[in-house]
Amino acid sequence: MFGLVPFKMNKDLNNSNTMFNDLFGDFFNDNLNMNTAIKADIRETKEAYILEADLPGMRKEDINLEYNQNYLTIHAHKNETKEDKKENYIRKERHYGEVSRSFYVGNIDKSAISAKFENGVLEVTLPKQEKSINEDNKIKIE
Repeated sequence: MFGLVPFKMNKDLNNSNTMFNDLFGDFFNDNLNMNTAIKADIRETKEAYILEADLPGMRKEDINLEYNQNYLTIHAHKNETKEDKKENYIRKERHYGEVSRSFYVGNIDKSAISAKFENGVLEVTLPKQEKSINEDNKIKIE
């Protein structure tokens, strides 16, 4: 039973009613406050922007990737698997559904965009039309 009892800090220990409700309210609550947004890193090279997005538990077939009007949109949909009805779950935290996120990325050669998906990480390479980085970002103050 390790890990089945939630632990919370800063609770009123003198109120046994609150402690009981918090313990079992969290234990059986399916509406977890989980952040379902797609986590991504974008880096820039002289030739391209490279986006890496975490999509754990997804398959390549579950992901739709589009570039339209300077917006790269990642949309992933995972269907719920049919579980054996005889199983007695104490807690079920693996959520199914869909997530979507858009990124504004201009100056892209749309015809040369490439993507690969491996080990739950989507990597999208967005080649630049103008292949230069302004190395001097310093602004002169008068």
